[in-house]
Amino acid sequence: MKYKIIERDRFKVVGVKRELSCENGENLTEIPKMWADVHTDGTNDLLIKVNNGEINGVLGVCAEKRGTQVQLMDYWIATEHTGETPEGLLNLEIPASKWAVFEVHGAMPDAIQKVWQQIYSEWFPSSHSKHAGTPDLEVYSSGDPWSPDYYSEIWIPIK
Repeated sequence: MKYKIIERDRFKVVGVKRELSCENGENLTEIPKMWADVHTDGTNDLLIKVNNGEINGVLGVCAEKRGTQVQLMDYWIATEHTGETPEGLLNLEIPASKWAVFEVHGAMPDAIQKVWQQIYSEWFPSSHSKHAGTPDLEVYSSGDPWSPDYYSEIWIPIK
């Protein structure tokens, strides 16, 4: 698993979100459906158009809802944006963090799900890092996300 450590000041993302259950892997089937929806309804094209921050691409933002009885998360499909929030989109501030940025190579959604599993089953147990408790990012670059050569990243906030 190739990764690098970077630091970023806080930044804003804009996009759409859904509350999803993580029980029984429900999020693993619902997230790909959400991506299909944003590609169909034009939201993905809008996000590409308003992307004007340092991160070039469309983001999947995973924000766990801690302290709830059931395991819930807000999943955002968003992009980094400076300025006013475009009509029809919501905004979320991502706190300043140190990030472990993992490379992902391969077709979606299998490649990214495999790297997520490796991060939690291999990297965290062997590293000296702890999750910072703020949102994780999936960074999707331009290109064909179903190509075996597709490149994306997972950003984990660490402390």
